[in-house]
Amino acid sequence: MQLTKKSGSTLVGYIGLGLGIVLVVFQFRQIDFAGVIGRISSIGFSSLSILLPFLGLHLLETFAWIRVFPPSITSISFSKLLKIQFIAETISMTLPAGVAVGEPLRPFLCLRFIGIPLPAGVASVAVRKLMLGVAQGIYTIIGAIAGFSLLQTIPIPIFPVPLLGYILIGAGLIIFLVFLFLLLLLLNGNAAQNVHRLLMLVPFKKVKTWLLDRERGFLDTDEELKSFDAHVAGRLFFVLLIYILAWFMLAIESYIILRLLGVEISFLQVFAMDTAITMLRVLFFFIPSGLGVQELGYRLFFQALGMYDCADYGAFVLLRRFKELLWYSFGYGVMFFSGVHLRDAEGVKSGVL
Repeated sequence: MQLTKKSGSTLVGYIGLGLGIVLVVFQFRQIDFAGVIGRISSIGFSSLSILLPFLGLHLLETFAWIRVFPPSITSISFSKLLKIQFIAETISMTLPAGVAVGEPLRPFLCLRFIGIPLPAGVASVAVRKLMLGVAQGIYTIIGAIAGFSLLQTIPIPIFPVPLLGYILIGAGLIIFLVFLFLLLLLLNGNAAQNVHRLLMLVPFKKVKTWLLDRERGFLDTDEELKSFDAHVAGRLFFVLLIYILAWFMLAIESYIILRLLGVEISFLQVFAMDTAITMLRVLFFFIPSGLGVQELGYRLFFQALGMYDCADYGAFVLLRRFKELLWYSFGYGVMFFSGVHLRDAEGVKSGVL
């Protein structure tokens, strides 16, 4: 059963990867790569600044993650948690269906590198993921409202009237409400136990035996979640602000690249553009790093703004991808020298520690 689930998610991931490659080839078939390389080389050493927003994003996420651990965990090494952040995010963003591997890896590495008990690590990862979702909903609403007039100029093939601004506001509101509801449900102190009860309804003896053997883990996770009392609620609001700021790093990165290329564009326009692209990547989550989808989205926005130039467009998307290549190579380097293997995440999911 577990093998079937794993094979299914992997198959979907590889289908997404294939689709992404096709989209990339489609987008770049008319690009003059000699002109693109010339535009990139004209930037010089200033191009190193492109790496900073992504670093800022991880620093902010790590800073926020420390603050969503249960109050029972009082001492956490920032540098070690940052290392875990790089490893897990690299896996999640580069492998087919990588989130299914990268997220379970977080609590395991917290146990391995920092000595945080697995129930506390699982609780922090669950709260972190839901807080990120709430923050994304707010970020999407802000971006959609701020760039509403621009978003309404982007055509949607199925609809005869401009609706993108309304769609993004609605999507952001739905994401915000759903993740906020799940977060409140999680923090009521019985979420893990309730999940365990639902899973026990599965009519397979081996599954029930496996769940009964691990019932203590569900109960321990609930105990950690119960420790998020009223005093912690204020801290979670501060964490939410940090996560919203982390989302802004994506737009800041795009703005820096475009300005270095000499493209005349306002931050508000870039903000609206990146809000829509981020949502587009969420819809096509099964494609690693939004390969092809991201490039298609940027092309539509460049055309809507009346500033589509093959050299500028090609240089922009290549610089973004090259930045990802450098950071993800760094992430795999950290993973390799830390002695971490992908099978470690499977150990967490199967309960073998």
